[in-house]
Amino acid sequence: MAGAPFDDRDGFIWYDGALVPWRDAKVHVLTHALHYASCVFEGERVYGGLVFKLREHSQRLADSANILGFELPVSVDEVEDATRAVVEANGIVDGYVRPLAWRGSEMMGVAAQGSKIHVAIACWLWPSYFSPEAKLKGLRLAISDWRRPAPDTAPTASKAAGLYMICTLSKHKAEAAGYDDALMFDYRGQVAEATGANIFFVKDGKLHTPKPDCFLDGITRRTVIDLARMHGIEVVERAIQPAEMEGFEQAFLTGTAAEVTPLREIGPYNFEVGTVTKTLMETYENLVRGRLRD
Repeated sequence: MAGAPFDDRDGFIWYDGALVPWRDAKVHVLTHALHYASCVFEGERVYGGLVFKLREHSQRLADSANILGFELPVSVDEVEDATRAVVEANGIVDGYVRPLAWRGSEMMGVAAQGSKIHVAIACWLWPSYFSPEAKLKGLRLAISDWRRPAPDTAPTASKAAGLYMICTLSKHKAEAAGYDDALMFDYRGQVAEATGANIFFVKDGKLHTPKPDCFLDGITRRTVIDLARMHGIEVVERAIQPAEMEGFEQAFLTGTAAEVTPLREIGPYNFEVGTVTKTLMETYENLVRGRLRD
């Protein structure tokens, strides 16, 4: 089923309080979220039948909705229960979960305070965002023409659907040119993130990563920072200028979908898949699989 379109699959989706057959989980063409991007979502991983950091993801879904000016019609506890139910109903042992919340079709126009808020949760098999071969030797990233917006021009603290439009444009252009993904700068011209993952660099045994002041402070990002410190690796969160990439030895991405993925190239800059990157890849894998011991 990996190649099947996402509207024509077997299984169940949790939709507004109940598990419904996958093909029956539909919205109207005049849904506000489709026209005005009034939608928030999460991406979660299932490992061994358990959703990794489910509470943090469920809470962020609610927080993202609040930033966009609406409240979920269910509690965070109910989102968690529904997530577990849909994972079990679909028999997912290792896979991906997509919760989302959006404004419905009751009002059409920029203002839609009276629209119903819907919540749905789907899950499916998704073994790896990038191929194992690509991860093994490191990804190649182009540099995007688009920049992450300033926090006073967009709700950058929310995992909002509208913020990903420029990510799609960036990734499509990168893939068309033979790259795996694209690195995006922020509105100041500083290094920000990839199209769907945070970025880290290694120099002299230290980790350097951009401050998430205009893009999401990823849950995987925070997890990897904790794992690095557990290994005694110093982590420096700071503004990073593009020219600094020439002096970094290693680079990798972090994200729920990307997990920990090494890079070998960003535009004109080259990196090795070194010891620090490999250590954090292995430690993260052990953590999510329940093999990490104190």
